[in-house]
Amino acid sequence: MRSIWNGAISFGLVSIPIKLVNATESHSISFRQIHTEDGGRIRYRKVCELEDREVTQAEIGKGYEDADGTIIPITDEDLAHLPIPTAKTIEIVAFVPGDRIDPLQMDAAYYLQAGGAPAAKPYTLLREALKRSNKVAIAKYALRGRERLGMLRVVGDAIAMHGLLWPDEVRAPEGVAPDTSVTVRDKELDLADALMDTLGEVDLDDLHDEYREAVEEVVAAKAAGETPPEAPAPAAGGKVLDLMAALEKSVRAAKESRGEPAEVRSIPQRKSATAPKETGGKKSTAAKKTAASASTKKSTAKSAQAKKTTASKSAASTKSTASTKSTAKKTATKKTAAKKATARKRSA
Repeated sequence: MRSIWNGAISFGLVSIPIKLVNATESHSISFRQIHTEDGGRIRYRKVCELEDREVTQAEIGKGYEDADGTIIPITDEDLAHLPIPTAKTIEIVAFVPGDRIDPLQMDAAYYLQAGGAPAAKPYTLLREALKRSNKVAIAKYALRGRERLGMLRVVGDAIAMHGLLWPDEVRAPEGVAPDTSVTVRDKELDLADALMDTLGEVDLDDLHDEYREAVEEVVAAKAAGETPPEAPAPAAGGKVLDLMAALEKSVRAAKESRGEPAEVRSIPQRKSATAPKETGGKKSTAAKKTAASASTKKSTAKSAQAKKTTASKSAASTKSTASTKSTAKKTATKKTAAKKATARKRSA
């Protein structure tokens, strides 16, 4: 792969010579601009405004246009001596968990290729350190006339770098979400979950660009003098008036496409913290259990109260008997004492 930038990774006091190569390629079909009357190519020619003549690529350089329209020439040598450490260096500034990076910041992807045998050991050291830490490296570098932010991570046995947008380059999602109040029912969420489960997962390697294939068929047909294939009829559209019906239909269609039975079974509802309601004048099972429990508690309470009353009466009866015996004993004692006193008087 052809390198687009040569420099080094600065890892503390360790310097790793590297080459930057593109990690992605475009397979889109490109078209030329033509003159519709005769099919002639339309080309853009680079013309010098002062000399009014076409110039070659070797004669073209860079220039900065000042506020008053003055052009200030800037050479590659001027940019090569910028007073910043990232001019020819990918400077690692931090190591963070990968989930700290917002995917919205992701930009172009590159591979960092070790620059010769001397770079093998420090390159491998950085790669293995990233692997063991389960972190990514955040770095700053200069490319194509500006300083950029990058994220280094391990891909296979190589180190890849993703260009990152600066945080202030990512717009806030203001005014994007619906501004009307919407209530989503549990049944709708359950059907959405069922649709997600039915669609399941996918191996990304199985996906391909169908639009590019269709364009290639059109080009091949016209090149052979044949009629291009007809486009399939678009699916019937319209407004979704019943969301539940649309979800159920989507689940059936997804199942049919996977060769599964198209029947949409009842979806178990999500657990709700609200108390069960009565339906059609009949109590639910939970309500019946609650009523039965309350009845049992009431019966138990009555039994306990009856036992308490019986025990109270028993205690009162026992206390009354004891009191009667005590009174009788006291009376008998008094009579005995009176008899003894009478006998003493007579003997005197």
